[in-house]
Amino acid sequence: MTANVAVETTPEIPLWNDPSHPVSARVDALIGAMTLQEKIAQLYGVWVGASANGGEVAPHQHDMEEAVDLDALLPSGLGQLTRPFGTAPVDPALGALSLLRTQTRITSANRFGIPAVAHEECLAGFAAWGATAYPVPLSWGATFDPDVIRRMAAAIGRDMRAVGVHQGLAPVLDVVRDLRWGRVEETIGEDPYLVGTIGTAYVQGLESAGIVATLKHFVGYSASRAGRNLAPTSVGPRERADVLLPPFEMAIREGGARSVMHAYTDIDGIPSAADEKLLTGLLRDTWGFDGTVVADYFGIAFLKTLHGIAGDFADAAGAALTAGVDIELPTVKTFGAPLADAVTEGRVPESLIDRALRRVLTQKADLGLLDPDWSPVPPAFAGADLDDPDTLRGTIDLDSPANRELAREIAEKAVVLLANDGTLPLTAPRRIALVGPNAAEGTAVLGCYSFPQHVGVQHPEIPVGIELPSLGESLAAEFPDAEITVARGTGVDDGDLSGIAEAVDTARDADIVVVALGDRAGLFGRGTSGEGCDAESLALPGAQQQLLDALLDSGTPVVTVLLAGRPYALGRAVEDSAAIVQSFFPGVGGTRAIAGVLSGRTTPSGRLPVSVPRGPGSQPATYLGARLAQASEVSNIDPTPAFGFGHGLTYTTFAWNDLTVDAEQAPTDGEFTASLTVRNTGERTGTEVVQLYLHDPVASVVQPVQRLVGYTRLELAPGESRRVRVTVPADVASFTGRDGRRIVEPGELELRLAASSTDTRLTTRVTLTGPVRELDHTRRFHAEFTVE
Repeated sequence: MTANVAVETTPEIPLWNDPSHPVSARVDALIGAMTLQEKIAQLYGVWVGASANGGEVAPHQHDMEEAVDLDALLPSGLGQLTRPFGTAPVDPALGALSLLRTQTRITSANRFGIPAVAHEECLAGFAAWGATAYPVPLSWGATFDPDVIRRMAAAIGRDMRAVGVHQGLAPVLDVVRDLRWGRVEETIGEDPYLVGTIGTAYVQGLESAGIVATLKHFVGYSASRAGRNLAPTSVGPRERADVLLPPFEMAIREGGARSVMHAYTDIDGIPSAADEKLLTGLLRDTWGFDGTVVADYFGIAFLKTLHGIAGDFADAAGAALTAGVDIELPTVKTFGAPLADAVTEGRVPESLIDRALRRVLTQKADLGLLDPDWSPVPPAFAGADLDDPDTLRGTIDLDSPANRELAREIAEKAVVLLANDGTLPLTAPRRIALVGPNAAEGTAVLGCYSFPQHVGVQHPEIPVGIELPSLGESLAAEFPDAEITVARGTGVDDGDLSGIAEAVDTARDADIVVVALGDRAGLFGRGTSGEGCDAESLALPGAQQQLLDALLDSGTPVVTVLLAGRPYALGRAVEDSAAIVQSFFPGVGGTRAIAGVLSGRTTPSGRLPVSVPRGPGSQPATYLGARLAQASEVSNIDPTPAFGFGHGLTYTTFAWNDLTVDAEQAPTDGEFTASLTVRNTGERTGTEVVQLYLHDPVASVVQPVQRLVGYTRLELAPGESRRVRVTVPADVASFTGRDGRRIVEPGELELRLAASSTDTRLTTRVTLTGPVRELDHTRRFHAEFTVE
């Protein structure tokens, strides 16, 4: 008798799960198998918060959203999970376990087994409890060093991927147009080339770790009237094309960004979320972007509630889909029942759903989320026992020594020495008076999108989760033999004058005064810098200027230190301070970096990514102003900055000489090559930042007096010299002409090799010849530097 043996057969893998087929075929098959409700479910996220004990996430409630019923939603699927780590403090390992269990629930609930894309904020590091807080983007710009920012972004991305996150909502590529805007700290600077190169490096680093980088805010958000957050924007087509758009062009073409977030604002009455010419015509049809466009939080609903161009949420959903928005974030509001009803009623064609869905599923396929071997277990849990949450607690380190070392390196490169009468570096001071509202405050180094300031402040019972030495602690470590006396003087913005007399007495008893001024990061008015924390003027907040002036009158030399999210007018301190040190929310290594500059352990090498104003009321003004924007005899307002874009001192000196140009003429499709020698003529190793500015004396439309087209950092030992060669393609002289086309015109140009926008060292004139030439987004972006 022969035993019956059961033969196991492997069910056929559905086409959409079979990675041997092209992604396009897999996606088409999946779309064809979906119901309308299943399609729509992939086009929205749900805002969640990780469980503190490793259980499934719970929907996060917000005053702008209704309660979400996950049991009702999940059978249809889910497009995204919003900020599972960045909503409440949770141990990273238990947060990862919570996300794992939630993904298991999501895939089990929908008939195609499709997981959600988990996204997080990562503007100044992974916005999770216990993760390294890196310097804010304005400090990235101050480094003038794309390589170190690329390395930072890769480290952030690795941490995010390790715990199961797929997408990061960064970088911000808005170009600063008004320093009063609260979100200046989130930007990289006031120059589109600096923003583009540093932002592209960030994108490259994040994408190298497998994280989808999201460019924001597309476009014009930073140009709001009077620097008010979410205010109307007045931008002409030429300013949009030549100032605001180039960083996005560069980050898409050279960075490979896979997602774009629309801006909240409107330009000339057209909200970005409903601008088909922008999100489809320009972004996709012209630039060739094939990733996903995500909504800024609640931005689609704002088409009805704030912009008034939609009569109901169905109209808002239809307008956004038509324009080219693919995913509603942070949670389902307009893309849920209102959109489904609108399709059923014929108000919105289902083809728009399919168009957005194809982009979403293509990205999920590229992330491996449709593959048959996809697992919800993140890399950080390799070999871990997932059945016992208590054994997991504390096993994932998002603030590693390597992270902190990298954060320190960036902070040091970003510290800008604005002024120095020779007092710095300090030589064995015996008595230091450390004064000011940011003297003893560890969180003074953090921006508004750092986890402790963004989320942690709502949970005061929970420890900060990372080591944040105050400036006082770092100075004590830097000067162990000094007697350091701390006096608060006044608060950041409380206007309290009662402590100023004590601070002055402390100053008079000291050999040197270090006064730590600046900002407190927060959200929506809870700080002096950050989202929704706009400034009426650029005077120091509260009574800080009164404190500073009183200290300057004390008779003791004053070193002014700024820990801030924007530059401020410093009044008489510009001339009367012994030294001024500017730092833009420098992160966990920030106070040690500042202390190192004060002692001379570190030679300052940062350069200003934004100009420092001379007066508090001269905004909006940037160094990119045309001739009419400069000081003149016909206006009593002088916008000349106290310290210009690109400025920064060192502890050594440099000589620039021997400028040569290979040819003084080139066609409008050609290039020039210039060379110069830079020599360290001082007694210390130092870093010089060679900046190349372009001046176009005569053009068919008004041009900025000058604009940055290239830069390079040079670290030179005492007496060392290097030959620097820069190739300048005619493309970098292009601009938007009268008819809206980007052109290069023949004529004379001036190339300014400079240490800053206000310190030109060498100049040469060259001439473009031939016909006017038309360019597009594939133009050459860079003046290329080589160092011999």
